[in-house]
Amino acid sequence: MSGIPRSSTRRAASRRRPGRGALLPAALVLVASCSGGSDSGKAGADGVGDPLFPRLGNGGYDVQHYGLTLDYEPEGNHLHATAVITSRATQDLDAFNLDLKGMRVRSARVDGKPAGTSRKGTELTVTPGATVGKGREFQTVVVYEGVPKEITDADGESVEGWVETDGGAAALGEPTGSMAWFPGNHHPSDKATYDIAVTVPKGYTAVANGELKREEVRGDRATFSWHSAEPMASYLASVVVNEFKVTTTKAGDLPVYVATHPDEAAAGPKMAELLPRAIEWASGLFGPYPFSSAGAVIDHNPYVDYALETQTKPYFDEAPTDAIVVHEVVHQWFGNSVTPRTWRDMWLSESFAQYAEWMWEEKHGGRSAQHIFDDFYDGKDPESEGIWAFPPADPTPETISDPPVYGRGAMLLHELRRGVGDDAFFAIARQWVADHRYGNGDTAEFIALCERKSGRDLGELFDKWLRSEGKPRR
Repeated sequence: MSGIPRSSTRRAASRRRPGRGALLPAALVLVASCSGGSDSGKAGADGVGDPLFPRLGNGGYDVQHYGLTLDYEPEGNHLHATAVITSRATQDLDAFNLDLKGMRVRSARVDGKPAGTSRKGTELTVTPGATVGKGREFQTVVVYEGVPKEITDADGESVEGWVETDGGAAALGEPTGSMAWFPGNHHPSDKATYDIAVTVPKGYTAVANGELKREEVRGDRATFSWHSAEPMASYLASVVVNEFKVTTTKAGDLPVYVATHPDEAAAGPKMAELLPRAIEWASGLFGPYPFSSAGAVIDHNPYVDYALETQTKPYFDEAPTDAIVVHEVVHQWFGNSVTPRTWRDMWLSESFAQYAEWMWEEKHGGRSAQHIFDDFYDGKDPESEGIWAFPPADPTPETISDPPVYGRGAMLLHELRRGVGDDAFFAIARQWVADHRYGNGDTAEFIALCERKSGRDLGELFDKWLRSEGKPRR
């Protein structure tokens, strides 16, 4: 997730592990699990074997597109919805699973024909009337309703999922919350395009990812139809409902859509001015902005204490600082376009977003990146508290959003930059986002790229800053 914490444990700006020997095996376990097992099996696996969240996601198929039609009533927090999921079978399927927490499933169909369903925990098993053959594209339609719930993170403190607010709701998905409001293959390794149509009472605005294709009012209800043409991990999908004030502008040729809660009214114009500047600056460092639109949602939400890099429109629980805005903007490259292959690779997203804050501060007359590094190392920066608790590449489900993933990860990037030089460092960053655009990347791949582009053996540097326990010696 992205979000700079109000406390130094933030969710400091997103979310969390391996030792050196575990890096490649973790990736290999995931690949094997995603395949859903051997072709002789006829049921997709009920999890992809993620090293931190093994039951997230499902095997046997690859989602291509989600079409979500939501009818939401803020009074009573009730949702009536239909999910149309277009997938490709990666094995013969007599049954397959979708991740869904709570809600009542009214019906399911596969390729237009009734399908059976059963529930166990957060697993919704769908049994089509006939086997779906390997390699076939198929469509699953699930009709469901109910009161979507919050999900408490593994740390026992932060909440995500469908968070009811004083004036509406915010659907936030990192790392497991998306299952609270739509059925899907909820692991970051399975990215898809999205169409999300949300109907709400007239006077409310429903904001989702991508571009607003249509806004239609019928009687006392209004429908907002959003389209995301570029692939997105489900944890980055979002719907936010409230009586927002909307500001539209441009960042070059990019349409920019900013929705602001009335209680944060002054933040809207500032965001509309800051976003284009931050996008232009980040594009100069990391390459072209990866999506066809940009924006933000500035909520007034006392129930969460973080910002989140929801794709194309980062979510802010309140008026953010410039640093937090920069953090979430840079996540559009690192985390959104290039998504961690497993949750253990989260440091790859958070370190770049955090390090971008340091570079932004330096550019705007504050401390240099080296000065901030020194302050973190010496414990003089408030956000440095707890950064030595564990190696950035070795979090647990409870610590995936803790300071080592952010601050110590940023320190690693600074040491990498110092070691290989500016030209090689920024060439590495641009090559990383180009090579993995709209896909996934892991730690082993990143290290291999760094060594290839720099022409150096960087094992000692990564061992010291990424994998070692405790505070490294300088």
